[in-house]
Order: sequence, then structure tokens, then C-alpha cells
Amino acid sequence: MGINRSSAYYAPNPVSAADLALMRRIDRLHLELPFAGARMLMRLLKREGIAIGRKHVGTLMRKMGIEALYRKPNPSRKHLAHKIWPYLLRARKIDRSNQVFALDTTYVPMAQGFVYSLL
Repeated sequence: MGINRSSAYYAPNPVSAADLALMRRIDRLHLELPFAGARMLMRLLKREGIAIGRKHVGTLMRKMGIEALYRKPNPSRKHLAHKIWPYLLRARKIDRSNQVFALDTTYVPMAQGFVYSLL
């Protein structure tokens, strides 16, 4: 069938009670400070006397599906220094095959990198 035996019999480890308590506290802090990331949450938890590392906080945040709210880059906005190239096919009448070519590159995310196809 093409499926590894270890995949069929995999049973995920249950989340410990200590991690559940940490996740509840992280959730409360995230509701109060939605802009706080793993580093800031780690510092807040350490002030409360909870010894935890940044990577563990990040793992728990990922498991809970939360992330810090911050301004992300907007690549669709034009940059004034970039040249706008003219559309060369606007006035051209395409009346035979192989007169113009177009390329569409599709990137498919995989577990280790990307696979791309050219259409």
C-alpha cells in the first residue's frame, strides 16, 4: 500500500497537565497582549515565577494555533524606486500559433522545500 507501519500505528503523546496549565496561562496573556510573541510571553511568565524557555513557549503557541499580531510585509504595494515595465503585447494582434509565449511557474510546498512546475 505504500504506507509505513510506523505511520499506521502512531499514537500521539497526550499533553501533560503542566503543559495544559501553561497553555491556559499563555492563552490568557495572549488575550490581554495580542502583540506579544514567544519572547515577550516567556519574559512575562518568568516574572510570574514560571521557568520556561522561548522555544517551549513557541511550540505551545503553535500547538494552540495562536501567533502574535504584528504588521507583516505587504509585497503587493508598489515601491516608488522600481521601474514599471510596459506591456508589449497590448497593440499586437496575435493571429498565428507560436507568435507569443507565456510562462506560469507554480510552486508546490513540500515537507522539505518546494517543487515547481512550469506551464
